[in-house]
Amino acid sequence: MKLYLRGFAGVPALLLLASVALGGCAGMTTQEKNTATGAVIGGVVGNVLCGGVLCTGAGAAVGGVIGHEVAK
Repeated sequence: MKLYLRGFAGVPALLLLASVALGGCAGMTTQEKNTATGAVIGGVVGNVLCGGVLCTGAGAAVGGVIGHEVAK
């Protein structure tokens, strides 16, 4: 039972981090939100495809540009 509960030890910290991060988006324009969303999605896709830091950064950059252009 202890091992099962240990897996949830970081959940409150994760919820706090998510609420602080999302609270920072309150004053953003739609274009800025789309740029950030594109960067996050692009970073995840880049990491899944290659698994390296370089691919993650490249995916985030490409995703950010696409998100920025879609919002226009």
